[in-house]
Amino acid sequence: MRLFAALLPPEDVAEELASEVRALKGLPGADGLRWTERAGWHFTLAFYGEVHDDLVPELAERLGRAARRTAAFPLAVRGGGQFGQGRALWAGAEGDLATLRLLAERAEAAARKAGVEMGEHRRYKAHLTLARSRDARDVRPYVDALAGFTGRTWTVDELALVRSNLPTSGVPGEQPRYEAVARRRLGGAG
Repeated sequence: MRLFAALLPPEDVAEELASEVRALKGLPGADGLRWTERAGWHFTLAFYGEVHDDLVPELAERLGRAARRTAAFPLAVRGGGQFGQGRALWAGAEGDLATLRLLAERAEAAARKAGVEMGEHRRYKAHLTLARSRDARDVRPYVDALAGFTGRTWTVDELALVRSNLPTSGVPGEQPRYEAVARRRLGGAG
């Protein structure tokens, strides 16, 4: 299974962001970007790649331990940025980013302890991908438009182990489908 650990924004937060994205899609050149679907919006904590089925129960258990050791915390979608010279446009986060980074580190450590090959460690940058491009492009107008956006603050009270089902139809623009295979409550969550 192709897996990652993530935070999934609540429905009302996704709706606020969807309204902002509709405005972004009205900017010149928006049709040249491949916009992600709302159903796939998430903040990745750790990307695991292909994980053998035998390791999934241990990974889920260790993620549960990581979640229990982490208190619930406030988070909001705020602003935006880009990776790879406009190849990825994303929305950022504000709130208790120190706890968010700690949870990301724990999600990565959980995988290593479960025997998942993780490759090199990268510095964590909280982001929710909104659009992609195959080529470098100037996305500054979109980043500038996102600069004034701040969504509702919510209490993050669970992390999800998510399976990514990559497109197989060959239809241009088809999106991956995401499915939560496990959800784990954070320590301070009721």
